[in-house]
Amino acid sequence: MIKMKVILKAVKIGIVGSITLSLFAFSPSVFHANNKPENSHDITESIVADWKFQKEYVKSGSINEANLIIEDTSGNENNLQLTSATKDGTISGSPFIQWSEEDYYNEDAVESLEFKNKKSYSEGQYFHTVDDAPINGETFENGFTIEAVLKLPANFSPEEHSWMGILTRKGQAADINKTGGEKEILSTLSVSSLREIQWTSHPTNLDHNETNWSFSLDSKDDWYHIAVVNNGKNSTLYINGVTDFRNTDSEMIGIDLVEGKGWNIGASEWANELDTLFAGNIQEIRIADQPLPQENWLISKAVEVEGHVENGSNEKQALLTNKENYNFLFVPDPQKTVRYMPELFYEQVKWISKKEQNLNISMTAFLGDMVDQSHSLEEWNNSSSSVDILDKHKTPYVTIAGNHDYGEGDPYLDYYGPERFADKPYYKGASPTGYSSYSVIKAGNYEYLFLSLDMQHIVEDIPWAKQVLKNHPSTPTILLSHQIINIGGDGETMIDTWRGSLIWDELVNDHNQVFMTVNGHHHGAGHRIKENAHGNEVIQMLVDYQSSYQGGNGWMRFAEFSESDDKISFKTFSPWVEKLSKSQMTYFDVTHLTGTADQFEIPFHFEKRFDFSN
Repeated sequence: MIKMKVILKAVKIGIVGSITLSLFAFSPSVFHANNKPENSHDITESIVADWKFQKEYVKSGSINEANLIIEDTSGNENNLQLTSATKDGTISGSPFIQWSEEDYYNEDAVESLEFKNKKSYSEGQYFHTVDDAPINGETFENGFTIEAVLKLPANFSPEEHSWMGILTRKGQAADINKTGGEKEILSTLSVSSLREIQWTSHPTNLDHNETNWSFSLDSKDDWYHIAVVNNGKNSTLYINGVTDFRNTDSEMIGIDLVEGKGWNIGASEWANELDTLFAGNIQEIRIADQPLPQENWLISKAVEVEGHVENGSNEKQALLTNKENYNFLFVPDPQKTVRYMPELFYEQVKWISKKEQNLNISMTAFLGDMVDQSHSLEEWNNSSSSVDILDKHKTPYVTIAGNHDYGEGDPYLDYYGPERFADKPYYKGASPTGYSSYSVIKAGNYEYLFLSLDMQHIVEDIPWAKQVLKNHPSTPTILLSHQIINIGGDGETMIDTWRGSLIWDELVNDHNQVFMTVNGHHHGAGHRIKENAHGNEVIQMLVDYQSSYQGGNGWMRFAEFSESDDKISFKTFSPWVEKLSKSQMTYFDVTHLTGTADQFEIPFHFEKRFDFSN
């Protein structure tokens, strides 16, 4: 768990605890009878705790008085107590939670509790189990099912919300003489800076913690049902009924504890100090002392599969809107699919070879991280054998190396070095290191230069790249490198990396022919337009879905150039999802990503922008 450190000090204020801290950060449907499948069975005896965050389950107190007690509806007396936390030891009395009419199924009779905590705030609120709650002493050695129904904040940002806790066992492994892994924690269900759900736990049988990861929950306005199911030996993490390939294979028996410590709801801990408070909505959290089959989960099936995910659609869209237009295709970091689902990458590349002519794909550019583990011969073979399809069909493509591609013996050069491209007419040469290269391709009324600049050898390859640009002053150029721009801490603004600043200063700003840069490396998507020294616009684009469902689920970025309409249209499409039948689709399978970061148009006056006479 990578996060910023926090130090807090407890201050007792009447019935409700108050915490002094230096840093902050941290929804569920009621299980309705009409949603219960016919083959489900009575699981009442296995439910250890069931917290419904609705007014009717308030046992005592109120939000305004900061002494709210939420009843455990399982009847086991694992009640929750509201707790306030502050950086300076004083409590303003302002509530950081409020009742909300929002819920998973959007039902009038159901509520949730909205948490409004942020790291930058001087205070906040969360819940913890009461001191005599029986669950505080449970170790769940026969298995367990932890469920949470929640919604992340629409304004989620890494700066304010990374590593916020949903459910955390208080204490640290070091207190029970465990020295392996992250000894500063016990177990926590939390949210990473990339909006991934993480269940990391010190089980009773190991000296270290093991971790289950979800993919990134990229849709900010969706509700999610989270389930961690342990069958007595192995744990699996599900999001809306879907699991991914990021589950640990290690045997994990139970959940270890520190005597006398309880659980936090809406807060994580680090080294026995409060860490990051939750933001968003929580509707229900339920814990069972056995692995529950899916039909007995709070939500056994996610709301609508097809087209439900925010900013996604399975409706058909034209990837070429005019036969006179042409496409450049950018394939972001395939590393996870190459490692875990090579069949997905294979189908992705095969589709490109088949559609190249019909969609006027003039060039396909792979944005780096051709493998996930550079020492894995299997991954290099999976990657290379898939790209072989393009060689066989004489489909133009270029590659660049990513940080995962470097290793002893320079394996990237063995598989994607100059020798692979030597017979391709568009390929014009490589840098002395062999890692950077350039190609020239005809598309529409122009010739375009693709300059692939290696990230690891960037300093030594820049003089070579400058010479390439000097030799082609009138050739419109797209510069590719694995790392150029990133998404800032607010989750929206595009910022320069140090490599991006170097590339801009040395290769883009003064070389007017560079009109676009494209990179991967940083999970997410975004773009900006920046003015160069000649007063002309440069489009800069980040596209990388490696942390999304199934390592990116086959999504690729199309850039359709329309000279007649003076515009470039960008679309994000997955051939892998397109071929799935409706019965095969999961909640997260969408053919087109349609959010503003994934589908957009930019006016582009070709004749004016490509007039390099001045």
